[in-house]
Order: sequence, then structure tokens, then C-alpha cells
Amino acid sequence: MGFDGDTKNSTFSEKLLKKHPDQFVECFIAEQNMVGVAIGAGCRHRTIPFASTFAAFFMRAADQIRMAAVSFANLKLAGSHVGVSIGEDGPSQMALEDLAFFCTIPNGVVLYPTDAVSAERATELAANTDGIVYIRTGRPALPVIYGNDEHFEIGKGKLVRHSANDKILLVGAGVTLYEADKAAQELEKEGIHCAVVDLFSVKPIDANLLIEQARRVGGKVLTVEDHYPEGGLGCAVRRALSDEPNVRVRSLAVREVPRSGGPDELVDKYGISARHIVNAVKEFN
Repeated sequence: MGFDGDTKNSTFSEKLLKKHPDQFVECFIAEQNMVGVAIGAGCRHRTIPFASTFAAFFMRAADQIRMAAVSFANLKLAGSHVGVSIGEDGPSQMALEDLAFFCTIPNGVVLYPTDAVSAERATELAANTDGIVYIRTGRPALPVIYGNDEHFEIGKGKLVRHSANDKILLVGAGVTLYEADKAAQELEKEGIHCAVVDLFSVKPIDANLLIEQARRVGGKVLTVEDHYPEGGLGCAVRRALSDEPNVRVRSLAVREVPRSGGPDELVDKYGISARHIVNAVKEFN
């Protein structure tokens, strides 16, 4: 069943309403109540509840979500419109701290799909996983990079670019994966080769992939995220690599309260665009 916080025309959960109106509950602008209703609907596995709204608005229901974990609830949360890349809606709508919160939920799963295919696979994985699963999705209409038959797993990332000459590992998800790949293409023209990983599963994280690639490229790792630096992708990657000798992790993230503007303008202004990634790679000594 789908539970909406009066954002269905923006999140497109209205598609479920139109196709299966008997499986949709409009909870309006009352996110605490929405999460509580979804938890109740999922009791005794009577249904698989998916509650969706802008990711920033789930922070209003932080207490209900943490109590869902205490209650071993089977709850799926889809948070959209994340980061500065949502553009003109402005900072009140930009989720920049959601990963920090959801990664603390005990036994919870946090997925961050990049394109439409991985978002669909994330939804399937969430529906078939017992417990709390958070899916973080962006707003920009970005190209599909995976084929329809691409296989995804909880706890597994994707190596999307690599060569025998790689000297640094770039790690991103969502909009920053595209920026990392653009940066890698630019750097390749200058003879600097980069491996690129799509994290996809933030929690549990694919530590084996990160360790393998960090060792292979010589120990330099740069993470890029549309999130504040605390508690985001950079922190997750650092934890995964913390016992690895001779590995250094640096991070690009949003480091101040943002303002409204065009998505591309804001991604660049707040330091997570391909241009900034290219500079960070060149300065990584």
C-alpha cells in the first residue's frame, strides 16, 4: 500500500492512486501521522507499506521512525527531492541531513539509486526485505545508465568506470555519480584515469568493493555527495575503509546552508559539480 504526505503530484505516487485507488491512503501534510498509519498497516505483515514524501519532511517524523525500529516494524520510506539539485524549491525543501538520520536506524537499510532502473530495483528490494528500508531519490530528470536486466543487491555497489591505469577512486550516488563520471571523462583527456563507483547501497555498504578498488588505484578515494558532510556518503565510505592502511579519503559535500537557484547552478555553487571534482583530483597529493 502507498501512503502519501500530500506530495503525490511531485513524487508521482499519484500513479499508484490512479491505477490502484484501493491501495492508496492520502495522509496530507501530517508526516508523523502518515508514518504511524503506515506502521500500523504493516503490523502482522498485513500489507507492505510504502510511505512517500519529500525526504526533508521525514525529519518531522523522526520519533515515529525510531520507534518503528524499536517495534521491529516492516516499513518502507521513499524520500525524494534530495539535496541542492532540487533547485528552485530552496533550502526548506532540500534534504541534506537525511542520510545521517536514516543510517542510525538499527538494522535499517538505506538505498540511494541513481537512475530509473536502479530506483525500480531498489523498490523491489525494499518490498522483499523485512524491516525498515529507506530509499533516497533525486529530482532531476537524468539519463538512464543501466540496462533493464541489470542486477542489484542490498549491500552491493556498482563499478561503473575503470581501467588498468586508474590512480584514484571516485564514489558517488544519485546526481553526483553523473558529475563524477563527467569529471572522469574530462580527466582522462589529460591522462588522469579514475575509477568510478555507484554506491547504491549506503547501508549496508559494499566494503569489499571499496577496499578492492581503493587498493587497486593506490589508496586515493574521493567521495562526492549532495548532502551535508556529516553522516553522509563520505562518513559511510570512511567507516568501510577505516582499517585499510595507506588509504586516504577526501570528500566533497554541501558545506553551508544553500539558497534557491537552478539545479546545475547550485550543484556547482556548493562544490559538488564535475568542475570541483576535477580540481579536487588534481589537488589530491
